[in-house]
Order: sequence, then structure tokens, then C-alpha cells
Amino acid sequence: MMNTIASNASTQTSSATTVLPNAQLPSISVPRISCPEPSPSLGESAAVLPPILDLPRPLPLWLDPAYARHIVKGNFMTLSARPKTVDPGEWVAHQVVEHYRNLWNFVRVVHAKEDNGDSICSPSSCPKMSAGENHSYIWLDQDHDPVDLPAYEYMTLMQRWISGKIDDATLFPTHPSSVSYSNHPDYTPSSSSADADSAPRPAPKDEWLGCRSGFPKHFSETAQLIFRQIFRVYAHLYWDHFVTPFYHLNLEKQLNSCFSHFLLTATTLDMLSTDELEPMQYLVDLWAADGTLPQGSRPYLHANLERGRYLMELGRRE
Repeated sequence: MMNTIASNASTQTSSATTVLPNAQLPSISVPRISCPEPSPSLGESAAVLPPILDLPRPLPLWLDPAYARHIVKGNFMTLSARPKTVDPGEWVAHQVVEHYRNLWNFVRVVHAKEDNGDSICSPSSCPKMSAGENHSYIWLDQDHDPVDLPAYEYMTLMQRWISGKIDDATLFPTHPSSVSYSNHPDYTPSSSSADADSAPRPAPKDEWLGCRSGFPKHFSETAQLIFRQIFRVYAHLYWDHFVTPFYHLNLEKQLNSCFSHFLLTATTLDMLSTDELEPMQYLVDLWAADGTLPQGSRPYLHANLERGRYLMELGRRE
């Protein structure tokens, strides 16, 4: 899936962004989804009363059900759930690397230089690291002072920071001598049927995520920070770059697939709280209503299904 993204971006970005620069967006024929005022007729056709419309105006293209689809079908929870024989720390580390790799394939598209030397995401096009009008993010410098940076610089620093963490063998241990497995409960002898020497030993009182595989105590905290940064970049890509370049490069389904997989993984592993999903809550609502997010998953339980169904109805009326 991600090889397709890389190849599509490399073969199409240059021509597409030259023909369709940001400055020419008003003349581009881009599908739009209208956001009408509540009306009895719309409520009747939707079989629900129109919810309070706190939706952004104009409505972003990624909230149109026709452009919120995926390249694959199925339950992403099966990809997010940890196999029983894999150590929890190893599984989180694997997910960090995989989702970071997926994300950076998309970031490379908006960071690629055009013929004029500028990138799609530049200090002039994105002076702040934002996700819509109500959410912006700051960077902490070496002195832990908040710094307001353009999105391009923010994402560049984020890439260096995450890469440095992943390459740190003390944080992401790779030595084969470290324990990297978890006992399968179906094949682990119980204390009643096994010798004293083979009986499962009680977990130490001071135990943390990945301690049995050599991960340090602060690994979980660092992994949460990485997942949080990944979410912020996804949110920026949706709010500021969904149309150009991803829609014009026919990459919106790949973006949707990777992001929904990321949401389920991050929340399932307690790496991201549902409250942190607020910048993308409208899309969470839509995906919960259309069945993308499995019932019982944390994003689904946190979703506004009424608003999601209303978004689906708006798409049908176009």
C-alpha cells in the first residue's frame, strides 16, 4: 500500500503541483459538500433530527462520504490487536515504527520541491502548525520554551526527533539477547500441573511496558509522545493538504486507510486518548456512522453517531 503511495507521489507530484499550485485553487473544479441549515425535510430524509450544526464551513472535502473511503475493506482492529505471543513492549515499538513510516510517505509528498523551489507545505502556505481554525501546535525548544513554527519546520523537527528516538538502542533495544516474546496462555503450564521450576513466576512489583524485553521505564511515555506527534501531522495534512496534493494525486483513499488504522492502533494501545482526537472528531463521527470504525472500538464509543449520520446524509444529497 505504501509503495503505491511512494510511486504515485514520485511520478505525479511534480506535474500535478505545477499545474495545480495553491494560488490557482479557486479555479480548480473540486467537488464540494454543502452544509445547509437544519430543515424538516432534511431531517425526515435522514430519518433523524438534524443535530446542532457546529460543522466547519465550508465543509472540508474529507467530510464528504465519497472521499472518506478506503483502499481496503475489513476490520483494522485485527491489525491493531497484539498477538498473544508478542511482548507488549515489542508490539508497541513495532507499531511506532510502522505508523511513523506510513506517515512520512505522505509528508514527503507535501515537502517535495516544485519547479519554483517551493514545497506545497511551506512557511507562506502554512505559517503555523495548525489543524483547522481552532487547533494549532507549538514546538518546545531545547530549553523547553514554546516556539510557534511554520508547519514545514515543525514537521521537519518532528521527523528528526522521532528518528532519533527510534535509532536510540537504549530506548528501542534491538540486541538479540533481550527477551522478545510473551508466553502463550494456552501453552503455558499452570502452577497446578507443572513443576515448581517451570511454574510461571509472578511479575515483579516494579514492572513497566516492555521491561521483559529490555525497554526502559520511560519507553511508554516516549511512545505516547510519538503517537501524539503523528496524530498532529495527520490532522494538519487533512485540514490543509487533503485537496492539494492528495485528492489531485488520487491518494485520498491511501491517506484515509493509514489514518483510520493509526487511530484504532493508537487508542487500542492507550497511546492516544479519545479526547486528543478533537481536531479530527468530525471524521471520527463519519467513520463511526458508516461502519469504518468497529463497534466497541474506543473511537467508535467516543463518536457522535448522530452527527456522523447527518454527514452521510449531506453526502447523499449532493
